[in-house]
Amino acid sequence: MGTTATIDIDGLIDAVIGREGSYSNNPADKGGATMWGVTEQVARAYGYQGDMRVLPRATAAAIYRRRYWSDVGFDQVALRYPDIAAELFDIGVNMGTAIGATFLQRVLNVFNLGGAQYADVTADGRLGAVTYLALDAFRQRRSDEGGARVLEAIRSLRGARYIEISEARPANEAFTYGWFGRMVAMLKGVVGR
Repeated sequence: MGTTATIDIDGLIDAVIGREGSYSNNPADKGGATMWGVTEQVARAYGYQGDMRVLPRATAAAIYRRRYWSDVGFDQVALRYPDIAAELFDIGVNMGTAIGATFLQRVLNVFNLGGAQYADVTADGRLGAVTYLALDAFRQRRSDEGGARVLEAIRSLRGARYIEISEARPANEAFTYGWFGRMVAMLKGVVGR
């Protein structure tokens, strides 16, 4: 997880598209119709007007790169901690980018020794200068070992959220096992790194 590590965003996107598969319209999925894992709502927001069943793979990849990577600032996290950025990307695709960003912000806040190492950040799900400054201060003090702990804390929050979502809406149990499989794949590093 060192600073010399880089992220293969194309590999991450290919892995997501491979995992998500082609067209789906599962009635238990609140996201509705998807192609390559991209919901119709997201495709429309990024300018695609065609039939979702024929959404080009390249269009889906471009949407993933913008919406779930650069537009939300996970690319900036990758400059500091590539593995954390990869996890946030996958969380963003699966749960929403604000959830992943909030997980990072919450973890930074509880790892700052009550503000002694750096000021708390607002856990608002939007990454910006204040969050990056906190991440830089954390990295300077805790280096790669600290990054590994942040990553595990984010994974813990992710797993807890899957359980909470499924407990609150039993229809989601159709997806819970697969969601945890996604986490296992991330742990094994088979998602494009």
